[in-house]
Amino acid sequence: MSATVLTGFPVGLAAGAGSWWLLRRSRHPKNPDDVAERLRSASVLDMLAACLRAGMPVPTALEAVAPGAPPATETALHATANLLALGADPAPAWAPLRARTGFAELAVAATRTARSGAALASTADDLARRIRDGLGVEAEERAERAGVALALPVGLCFLPAFFALGVLPVVLGLAGRIGGLL
Repeated sequence: MSATVLTGFPVGLAAGAGSWWLLRRSRHPKNPDDVAERLRSASVLDMLAACLRAGMPVPTALEAVAPGAPPATETALHATANLLALGADPAPAWAPLRARTGFAELAVAATRTARSGAALASTADDLARRIRDGLGVEAEERAERAGVALALPVGLCFLPAFFALGVLPVVLGLAGRIGGLL
């Protein structure tokens, strides 16, 4: 066996193992349940905006969209809807939703616009869009990290082989011809 094969094999094996480890680490989000929960929250916010634009009262709209929400958010939606239906002040009524990720800004906006659901609908639309945009940015970042990880084996395996099989013979051939001319 040639020296290139003997040294290239361990280097290639190490590069492949390192790339596999990097790809495996960056392939999946840290918590896939978190991604699913955020997508469900975005769809709940979209449905809430549609219900409010259709003219539903806020407590009825919250009750209508609650079954599509993640479990903890569903409980908070029901609690807020019940408090609003009983006539509670807006700040304490929206407190259960204020503790939920992605819904805090909605609760603040709802407290400010206690009478109208129209302003709340635009806030819900905006929050849903921002949640989805954030997930898209995270996916792009993971894809970019995977691309960088894939470049490692190319650089460590194919580049030395290119020099050993492509450039080195040409340089040695030219050196032999130049040496014969001198």
